[in-house]
Amino acid sequence: SGARRGFGTRGRGGNRRRGDRRGQQDKKQWVPVTKLGRLVYDGKITKLEEIYLYSLSIKEPQIIDHILPDLKDEVLKIMPVQKQTCAGQRTRFKAIVVVGDGDGHIGLGIKCSKEVATAIRGAITLAKLSVIPVRRGYWGNKIGDPHTVPCKVSAKCGSVLVRLIPAPRGTGLVCAPVPKKAVEMAGIEDWWT
Repeated sequence: SGARRGFGTRGRGGNRRRGDRRGQQDKKQWVPVTKLGRLVYDGKITKLEEIYLYSLSIKEPQIIDHILPDLKDEVLKIMPVQKQTCAGQRTRFKAIVVVGDGDGHIGLGIKCSKEVATAIRGAITLAKLSVIPVRRGYWGNKIGDPHTVPCKVSAKCGSVLVRLIPAPRGTGLVCAPVPKKAVEMAGIEDWWT
């Protein structure tokens, strides 16, 4: 033992606390700050549709976590965006995230930040704040659960025009990969574009 003096106990495991703080942010108790948050926390409001019935604005992402615990998120795109400054270009990252439970609720969030992880985290928060209920319908007979959009719907954003057309059961999602991911999150099984 005298020969090893000054070498410490490296390599013997020890009681190191490296990486021990993982998951601590999840353990924090949610303290609601808005009136809607307190109503949800107390169990007075249990469904997202009740919030939209009275046109209440959602200011806390924890409200959505509480009402829809099985919400999944998916990153649709991460792209670098640049701003020209006098010292050159400043690059930031833009993250586009969609959240949904596959059962008639979907939200989209877009966030720009210097780091990719921060942009994704912010986009998830914004997507939770923008969650909306999606109306589903039938094609033909009303057998089983609603599986498609209730009627033809058109929407335009920039130069992109999207048209959703109801489809019979078993058709699947006939569209490009990015809208397909988003619509799967909403719980729509069949549609034509």
